[in-house]
Amino acid sequence: MQIQVNQTDTQGRDPEMDEELADVLTAISVVSKRLAKKLTTLSQQEKEKGGKPDGQNE
Repeated sequence: MQIQVNQTDTQGRDPEMDEELADVLTAISVVSKRLAKKLTTLSQQEKEKGGKPDGQNE
């Protein structure tokens, strides 16, 4: 069974839920950006030490 949703149907949508969803997606985006920045920093530090960036030094 497959349910089709009309992408332009906004009458059945709850504006509060949409706002909450937008807030959650924004928070996920912010955390993802921070994690990506930390991974980049760690990779650069490993390269400076002469190790492999993926943590497989041993």
